[in-house]
Amino acid sequence: MKNNSNNSDFEIVERVKNGDMSAFRSLVGKYKDVSFSLACSVLHDEYEAEDALQESFIKVYRNIHKFRFQSSFSTWVYKIVVNTCFTIAKKQKKHLHDDIDSCTGIELQQSKTGFEELIESEQKAIINKVLKMIKPEEALLLRLFYLSDLDVKEIMEVTGFRESKIKVTLHRARKNALNELQKNFVNELTQIV
Repeated sequence: MKNNSNNSDFEIVERVKNGDMSAFRSLVGKYKDVSFSLACSVLHDEYEAEDALQESFIKVYRNIHKFRFQSSFSTWVYKIVVNTCFTIAKKQKKHLHDDIDSCTGIELQQSKTGFEELIESEQKAIINKVLKMIKPEEALLLRLFYLSDLDVKEIMEVTGFRESKIKVTLHRARKNALNELQKNFVNELTQIV
């Protein structure tokens, strides 16, 4: 499935390189939700994340001619988003371990019934609360690994972190997320499951 997505992205990128703005809009549409979630993980403020996202997609557009198809397009986009956010955070002297953010970030699949939609909405809210309770670096890696479906090598490309740091942080993030779920949301989970 990933290869089909890569092939599709490569075709769209070629169209963008040839000046097709509608093709670029389709790329933005495809990657904006996960990119926003990643920006929220780093910046902890949805307004700053929106600004960072705009800046990131401007960079993507201006530099798309530099994309050489050596990695997946999603990895290239997410790297630009994360680096842009890290730069903004440094300029604002923010740290990755600041207060809980105001972002929501995760988008779950559309459901088929109103009841399923309600359950997914409640699950989404709980997941977002848990991601706000763990360290931002941990939330970022969980989002890259599970929501963006990136492997460790791709996460290394996006974040610049070493493989060992990613593996250790993912392990810790899973444990911390589970602890927060069990500590704060046991009643909610039993009601919606």
